[in-house]
Amino acid sequence: MSEDRPPVPAPPPGATPATSAIAAAGIRYREVRIEPARSAEEAAERQGIPLAALLRTIVVRRGEGDYLFVLVPAGRRFDWPKLRAHLGVSRLSLPDADEAREVTGYVRYTITPFGSTRAWPVIADASIEGLEVVSVGGGAHGVNLHVAPTDLVAALQAEVIDVTQPEADGSG
Repeated sequence: MSEDRPPVPAPPPGATPATSAIAAAGIRYREVRIEPARSAEEAAERQGIPLAALLRTIVVRRGEGDYLFVLVPAGRRFDWPKLRAHLGVSRLSLPDADEAREVTGYVRYTITPFGSTRAWPVIADASIEGLEVVSVGGGAHGVNLHVAPTDLVAALQAEVIDVTQPEADGSG
């Protein structure tokens, strides 16, 4: 796989905080820009990746001023009881759009752990293991960062655990 991985590029003109941060991390990535998609399936198709390789970054509030990022593959949904059990807490919540922007520096649908205003802890769902590439947000609409899951986990010091379940009939 290492021969197929893209070189470590410098951030291009018009870089986002995310593209600058991933370049500074020194990991191999490929920036893929697409027109806005109407669904996760369409976004994955436009990027030329399997649906399971498209990661959504969910901001979760553990408590006052305490957040984390959870990377959830498209086609899967967050399993709150699994996450609470792993973290050893009884309550978690999702911040509203304004609060998420305040704690990450990104507007909804562009949130990514790379280049966030603070390096919050990251949990990546175990379903990414074994994939050749995953796509994580690039900090702006239509900007995606393709990276090997092992590089993603290492750069973000992410915990890899089972925190999702398949969406039921695509309605989840």
